Amino acid sequence: MSDSCGGLDLGFLGLSYAKVAALGVVQGITELMPISSTAHMRIVPALLGWPDPGAAFSAAMQAAALLAVLSYFRRDFIGIVGGSLRAAAQRRFGDKDLKLALLVVLATIPIGIAGLALAPILNACNSPLRSLQAVGVACVVMAGLLALAEIVARHRRDMEKATVLDALLVGLAQVGALIPGVSRSGSTLTAALALGFRREEAARFSFLLGAPTIALAGAKEFWELHKAHLSAHGWSLLGVGLAVAAVASFVAIWGLMRVLERFSAWPFVFYRAALGVVVLAVAFS
Repeated sequence: MSDSCGGLDLGFLGLSYAKVAALGVVQGITELMPISSTAHMRIVPALLGWPDPGAAFSAAMQAAALLAVLSYFRRDFIGIVGGSLRAAAQRRFGDKDLKLALLVVLATIPIGIAGLALAPILNACNSPLRSLQAVGVACVVMAGLLALAEIVARHRRDMEKATVLDALLVGLAQVGALIPGVSRSGSTLTAALALGFRREEAARFSFLLGAPTIALAGAKEFWELHKAHLSAHGWSLLGVGLAVAAVASFVAIWGLMRVLERFSAWPFVFYRAALGVVVLAVAFS
């Protein structure tokens, strides 16, 4: 049975540790792949007859995704943070690390504003945006957009040549991820591919730009759970989910980078389209 406190959807409180761990694997793998974690977190419990874990669970699990991103791209982040701080101290405002750090901050602004504005709707119990119909439509639409990006993309640019306009466009695309079924990774990867970045560079750009967003979303959700006085049992359930999801997220990044380096985004296009059809079939059955 779904539970709630403080207006948050806390369906995961009705799950056992084993079920939370299983959903942690699903969340961890799908959170960082362009296939929509929300769609999977809606359809997997529905197919298994489990309660919907709720938006709060999915948002909190982003902390696991952040750990995986920081770990996998640790050299990039260390270089960007250290390099930008040194450049700023030495007034080298044309430094590439400082430029990339500013692009990351710039790309985070749109979703930060939109996230605050839409939070009451997104986190509400039985939010219409989390309906299977909405998720299914989003999956199909994003499959079409990712396919279009693959068709028109030139795959020539690298991240070091990213511009302010690139950051703004990818940042705006990231706002779409607030709609369940769109996928943060999917929306930013699609935008980066459409802007002509090479596939592996598009994924790298997507993850680097998305790290602050993932961090802010996770921190906000943990603060909301704290204010709602989540029980010790609830925190322990989240702890199990986070531990499992962190490992699954790292594996997901590794797999995504291998697929994009050796093949293309087409496997994700076909998978998303099929997933959307399945979700819609379940929704209207």
